[in-house]
Amino acid sequence: MSAGRPLTKVERKKFNRAEHERKIRKDLIAQHGEELGNFYFWLRLMNIRGTQAFREGDTRFIREVALALQNVYSRHNG
Repeated sequence: MSAGRPLTKVERKKFNRAEHERKIRKDLIAQHGEELGNFYFWLRLMNIRGTQAFREGDTRFIREVALALQNVYSRHNG
């Protein structure tokens, strides 16, 4: 519940997605360490939500995820 009222269906869906993504990130970091876990998380997020964003024509999300992947990569190879 938020602000004393139940969440709407759309709000609940966004909340559940965010919770699921937090769990995935936490599990990957626990399994692979901070940097590699984050890298795998962003790859997985790009695979799932990037496809949806591409179909909807939202290139902003794809750019943000690609930048996050490049930042992790450059810390290890730059």
